[in-house]
Amino acid sequence: MKWNKRKLLLTACIGLLCLSGCSRSKEQSEQPEKTETPSQNISAPFTGEQVTEGLQNRPIVATINNHPLARPQSGIAEADLVYEFLAEGNVTRFAAIFHSEIPDQIGPIRSARDYFVNFADGMDAFYIAHGYSPDAKKLLDDRVVDHVNGMQYDGSLFERSSDRKAPHNSYISKEHIEEAFEKTNASEKISKTPTFSFLNPEESDKIGDIASSVTVSYSSDPKFISTYRYDGENNRYYRSVNGIDTVDKLNERRVELSNVIVMEMNHQTVDQQGRLAIDLQSGGNAMLFHEGITREIEWENRDGFLIPVDQGLPVKLTVGQTWIHIVPSLSSPSAAVTYIP
Repeated sequence: MKWNKRKLLLTACIGLLCLSGCSRSKEQSEQPEKTETPSQNISAPFTGEQVTEGLQNRPIVATINNHPLARPQSGIAEADLVYEFLAEGNVTRFAAIFHSEIPDQIGPIRSARDYFVNFADGMDAFYIAHGYSPDAKKLLDDRVVDHVNGMQYDGSLFERSSDRKAPHNSYISKEHIEEAFEKTNASEKISKTPTFSFLNPEESDKIGDIASSVTVSYSSDPKFISTYRYDGENNRYYRSVNGIDTVDKLNERRVELSNVIVMEMNHQTVDQQGRLAIDLQSGGNAMLFHEGITREIEWENRDGFLIPVDQGLPVKLTVGQTWIHIVPSLSSPSAAVTYIP
């Protein structure tokens, strides 16, 4: 009898376990399947373009040669921003920022000036140049900014093309940029981001004067006079110099810009070679061209970034790439900005 009672009790417990298991299975089957939350798009910090993942790589600033013998340049169609600065002799050079994309090749790379070094340092970018002025060399030797220079790596990280003559033929590849980070033990992670502001896709900015063509002059030399023509259908500007379209040598792709900005900064000649000191700190007047219009704005240095502002707030730029001219004056006889409605 005791065995039978135990047998009955065991049978009852098994039955309860089965019922409990069946109940849980039924509850689980009735619960809706979990769905993954779609990833939220994030704006790229230098272009405003939508990316599915945050760009954690460190921005790169490269000094690119703009002598007529260095054109067309390689990699500039993929630059997030291009800043065009004067060097000595009324020749300009580019400080190109690469962040969203790193092209297979960048160049021709040219020598550093102290304002290029300070410009890169302000953004905590990795700086690339080939050569340097005495003031720039002192800053680089003091490790003001993480960098790699062709003077130390000519023929290894920096390669010379055979179709051009020095100093217009020094290039660096994407693979060698990655190697440069390792050789210099530089961080590859972005540490600070700009306060650029961008229009939403449904927004449009038509406040200002109509400007279908823009000309920016650094001197009377036509080899350094840039013209931008606005394409309303694509909402883009196409750049040309002396009647020649600005294209990328890597793929013959035309440079397409969403914004053209001209910033006025104080320039001082500091030596007999005509080298310049350029005030990147004080802010000043500027002009914005986008959406087929133009208006007067200002610029400020905010935490190392040169930001276009209007009444103290960052100007809303059109999403995409931007070309920024740094000029001594917006209206002097030798350097001027003009536009045609």
